[in-house]
Amino acid sequence: MFDFAYPYLLNLLWLVPAFAVLFWWARAARRRRLAQFGRPDIVATLMPDASPYKPAVKLTLRLIALAALVLVLARPRAGEKQHDSAVAGIEVMIAFDVSNSMLASATDDPAGTSRLDRARLTLEKLLDRLDNDKVGLIIFAGQAKTQLPMTTDFYSAKMYLRELSPELIRSQGTSVAEAIRMAMNGFGPDENVHKAIILITDSEDHEGEAVEAARLAAENGIQVDVVGLGSAKGAPIPMPGRKGEYFRDAQGQIVTTTLNADLAAQIAEAGGGIYVNGASSDALDALDDRLDTLAKSEFKHVTYTAGAEQFPIFAWIALIFLIADIFVLDRKNSVLRRVNFFTRQQK
Repeated sequence: MFDFAYPYLLNLLWLVPAFAVLFWWARAARRRRLAQFGRPDIVATLMPDASPYKPAVKLTLRLIALAALVLVLARPRAGEKQHDSAVAGIEVMIAFDVSNSMLASATDDPAGTSRLDRARLTLEKLLDRLDNDKVGLIIFAGQAKTQLPMTTDFYSAKMYLRELSPELIRSQGTSVAEAIRMAMNGFGPDENVHKAIILITDSEDHEGEAVEAARLAAENGIQVDVVGLGSAKGAPIPMPGRKGEYFRDAQGQIVTTTLNADLAAQIAEAGGGIYVNGASSDALDALDDRLDTLAKSEFKHVTYTAGAEQFPIFAWIALIFLIADIFVLDRKNSVLRRVNFFTRQQK
């Protein structure tokens, strides 16, 4: 079977007849201009070294080289061969806090980068390091829901990350325990694959039981790592769509949200993982190193067929004809200068 990896590039072959038409149009225009100086047979004697057929030969060589280069770009393939590839990795379920408190600054500066944006940036960089692993996404606030089932499609995972906001969950609050339990149920059925939950939160657990949920995950062979966002000093929570306005309590006081680092560390310890502060410069490296401690397991066997690449043949053809074009000069060959191939000799 013969096919092309990029068949749409074969449309470039239309350049071959297009250039041929332009060449003959240019030659016809040249003959008309020469005819203005006198009879063509007499004018030709004034240009004894001009070859009447070399330009056509050079054009033919160049057009063949152009066609060969187009075929190289289209990557012709012939024959099929079956390939088996074992893919090994781990399964990672991300539990992402989208409560209103994640809109607050990740630092002591109220106008700083929000915890939500800092978490997105950290996770996007982490996804670039996961290679052949699988990833899923849980979002939570007052309740939890699956945003992306376990997949190897990291591009889709990044797209979902960019769309996260508190508006996705109406029930506000922070139920870390429910998020961990839902994440546990989101893994694949293969018990031999190592699993990890990455919890992204400011650790304001309004429902409790987070430590117990993490301990249950560890007992089931699932590592729980926690990335904490925010600062101990705290920051006000901006109201979406209302610049300069912040959430207030029943007494009219601005609500301040702080990072509960102690609870985050307790969750990570109970889950057999690590706690890292999202604001730390080495947070990503620490998290990546921790995931690397999990042994890669073979969870997918890929079988595919692929044709042998044929483009080197056409690349050589293009090269040969381009080199030939260099050695074919526009003027007549000194050996054949006295030979006229197009008219009969008069006796």
